[in-house]
Amino acid sequence: MQTSSNRSFCSRLATALLALSTLVVVSAQAQTVVPMLACPLGCGVVQTQTVLAARMARADSKILPAAQETPGYMYNVRVMAEENRWKKTVFGTEDIVMQAALQGGRPELAKYMPVEVPIRFKLLYGDGLVQQGKFFVTLDPSINSIADLKGKRISIGLPTQSDWGMSASLLLEYGFGITAENTDIRHVTPPVMTQELIDGNTDACLLALVTNSDGDIWWTGSLTSKIAASGKKMKYLGMSQEAIDTVNKEIGMSMVSVTVPKGTLPGQDEPFLAGSARAYQAVHPEFPEEVAYELVKSVVENGPELKESGQGFWKWWSKSNMVAGLSEENAHPGAIRAYKELGMWEARKNYPPVTYPEK
Repeated sequence: MQTSSNRSFCSRLATALLALSTLVVVSAQAQTVVPMLACPLGCGVVQTQTVLAARMARADSKILPAAQETPGYMYNVRVMAEENRWKKTVFGTEDIVMQAALQGGRPELAKYMPVEVPIRFKLLYGDGLVQQGKFFVTLDPSINSIADLKGKRISIGLPTQSDWGMSASLLLEYGFGITAENTDIRHVTPPVMTQELIDGNTDACLLALVTNSDGDIWWTGSLTSKIAASGKKMKYLGMSQEAIDTVNKEIGMSMVSVTVPKGTLPGQDEPFLAGSARAYQAVHPEFPEEVAYELVKSVVENGPELKESGQGFWKWWSKSNMVAGLSEENAHPGAIRAYKELGMWEARKNYPPVTYPEK
């Protein structure tokens, strides 16, 4: 059920999307319309791309982004195997999703990525670091670590969800030996797992958490506030560096770790370690260089004012966030050209690059 605030947000967003579709019709002949595959309505990415498009349209940009709601990042990478999208579509994704796609069908990943997508996609710019699925929360004072969850009831996301489902499952199995054979693992949606925790029907679940490349801005969702409002003491179960390293080695991923500072989340008395997937806007290698160049330049030019607006992922926008994880090997040539012209390219060396698994 939607709350009144959610209905209000959806109404405003629908109006914005309608206005954007009108702009597309009016400007199609003068501008290059670029579909941008996002994620389900309410994830924040649709809103992020829509407000960018509105500013670019007012500035009479050569290109016009057109945000498209999708089932999510796992869907995006699979649909980008379609050749008719290669030269015109930008898509939201994560490093771990692209890495899993290159190994689709592999026994360890078939549950999440059943079909291989043998394309080394190119990155345009970073959106942020996503922690959900890479740490847990419990209301049981007797549980002190993720290792203690073996044999308990654990609620995580659906296998089709990159963070809530795939990341959580891989970290539990390879980091702690926790599987469906020895533990009651439920695959449910975030609202369901939240209610299960509050009602005492599960022992631990996941929370939304996102930060930027420098870890100085943090955001969590309304479901976290719902648990806090229950009045029960929340205990956060951090990941271990060994678990993250093991998944990276065994599955061929480049998941990074971050320390979540004390007080970032409700009732958080001490810092803890969380894994992170890095979110990006990406394209096929055949995507036009000039369009990639213009889009990256527009994001840099509009970023400061959009950050002040606090809408969508713009809350934690920064120039360093855009280039974190990029390299000469994984970034699109048009994006690299823009960053070099803007004096931003060298900053990428401050962050570990996204890598692709070897065949």
